[in-house]
Amino acid sequence: MDLKSELLKSIWYAFTALDRGESGKVSKSQLKVLSHNLYTALNIPHDSTVLEDHFRDDNDGPVSSQGYMPYINKYILDKAQDGNFDKETFNELCWTLTARKNYNPSKSQSLIGVREAFKLWCLFNFLSEDKYPLVMVQEEVVYLLRKLFTATGQEWLHEGELSDHFTQNPSLERAVTVWQFLDLIESGKLTKPASKESFTLGIQSAYEELVLDVTQKGYMWKKGIVRRNWNERWFVLKASTILYYTNEDLKEKKGEIQLDKDSVVEALQDKDGKRCLFCIKTANRVYELSASDTKRRQEWMESITMAIGLQAENKPPLHREQKTRRRELRQQAARRRKEEEHCLAVLQQDKQKQLQELERLRQVQEEAQAIWHNKEFQWTEQQEEMEQVLQKQLHQAQEDNLHLQLEMEQKEVEAGFQRRRIQELERMQRGLEQALEVEIQARTREQAARSAQARLLQEEEEKLRELMRLKSEQDLNPLLWQEERQQMTHEAQALQQAVDELRENRRHHKQDLAAAKTKRRQASRCVKQWNVQLTRLMQPIGPGASHSKQRSDVMSHRGDGIFLPMNHGPKDPHHKIRTRRKGDRPMGSQVSEDSSESDSDDYENVEEYLKNVSLK
Repeated sequence: MDLKSELLKSIWYAFTALDRGESGKVSKSQLKVLSHNLYTALNIPHDSTVLEDHFRDDNDGPVSSQGYMPYINKYILDKAQDGNFDKETFNELCWTLTARKNYNPSKSQSLIGVREAFKLWCLFNFLSEDKYPLVMVQEEVVYLLRKLFTATGQEWLHEGELSDHFTQNPSLERAVTVWQFLDLIESGKLTKPASKESFTLGIQSAYEELVLDVTQKGYMWKKGIVRRNWNERWFVLKASTILYYTNEDLKEKKGEIQLDKDSVVEALQDKDGKRCLFCIKTANRVYELSASDTKRRQEWMESITMAIGLQAENKPPLHREQKTRRRELRQQAARRRKEEEHCLAVLQQDKQKQLQELERLRQVQEEAQAIWHNKEFQWTEQQEEMEQVLQKQLHQAQEDNLHLQLEMEQKEVEAGFQRRRIQELERMQRGLEQALEVEIQARTREQAARSAQARLLQEEEEKLRELMRLKSEQDLNPLLWQEERQQMTHEAQALQQAVDELRENRRHHKQDLAAAKTKRRQASRCVKQWNVQLTRLMQPIGPGASHSKQRSDVMSHRGDGIFLPMNHGPKDPHHKIRTRRKGDRPMGSQVSEDSSESDSDDYENVEEYLKNVSLK
């Protein structure tokens, strides 16, 4: 914390002390008096003209802190210099104004007095946050109380009670004002078992270290530069200066030692009856000092060396650097908390969105479940109906399957019967083919016999005509020569012999023809028998039909139309059935028989005729 911010905290208390109505504004006359006192306390030349000019306007009303701040910064704080004024005097001025309004010490036996309250107020300003209204956070309260007890050689053990106090008072927001802090101290809750004297010494030690920047103090002997004698002085080491007084009441200042980065501290050998000697070499002179013992000399040398090192590095005193580091850590922690709160808020928002989304999904799920239940109920009903239909269909299918099995069994029987019929038909077909072949051969032989008989008849007719011609000639010319007559007789005998031979041959051929007719008739009867059996077996068996059922369509194992359908109606007794085969003559067997019989009759009549002719 720089000097300007530190002074402004005390001035803020003085300004608020003058604000009696708690309106945030102070009258101009009071601000003039306050400004004049600040000039004096900070050892700044007083310029009354500037003060009058700044507050000279047509508005006679009070001035707010915002209106007073430009003047404070420009004409007072910017001109204040560290070391040019007494901090304690400045703080006492501001404390006097604010304590008169805000501090009401307890009338009973109190652990602190007004002076100790002033020092605690100064400590509070040093450790408070740089924001208004000024407060000191819980961590700094703990640090200060530990500092006070450590200075008295005791340990502070009331951190839990302090945490309970902040927990029980959430309005404090884990921070206290200076007046709340003084009330806590005066209550004695956080200072047990310290006595008033020891606690006063602790306050003084902390006040000197933190507010007055005193890092070391104590009596030492100093060697004079003129008389070269040794005098005992009270030394006070601050950030860059060593002040020495006649005694520890600090009323008579004898001088000071200015330290810079070039200053050097060295230990010296004992001399002049003095022991534990060391010297401080500055740019102007060398100061020889004597400590009470070796430990004190070492403490002084280390403290002075540290102060010189801080001057060389342009760093603030250690306690100020520690305060800055603690504040930075708190700020980092606060930023982390804010980030965590932000993340938590984001997570909360995300969680809220997720909850809303889950709620929406739950509603959608409930709606979907309701729809699903309705559909499931509908599906169940449909399923039940379908099951009933399927049960009926299954029952019907079982019945149909049973009927089908029965029908299949019947079909198997019919198929077996049909296969047997087919086999019988094939066997009959082969027999019929053989019978037809035999009939064809018989007809062929019969035809050959008829042809031979016809040829013989023709030759016999020619011979008979020749014989008749000769007889006619013989009858017509009875006067022919005996020789010619004998010759003609011989020729007639020869012809008669030839005729006889032809008749004998024709008789043999007639026997052969009768045998051929017999064989043909037998073959025709066999064909008729096969046709009858074939007609009987050609009755088709349809799907699901019984053996006794008659069908008009002719079916076979080779399909429709393999066999010609037969007329199963009543037959005409004069109707002749003819079976035509490939190579048969167009005329039937019965016709052939009739024609052959008529021919045979003709031949017998001719033969009788010839016999009659020959007898004549």
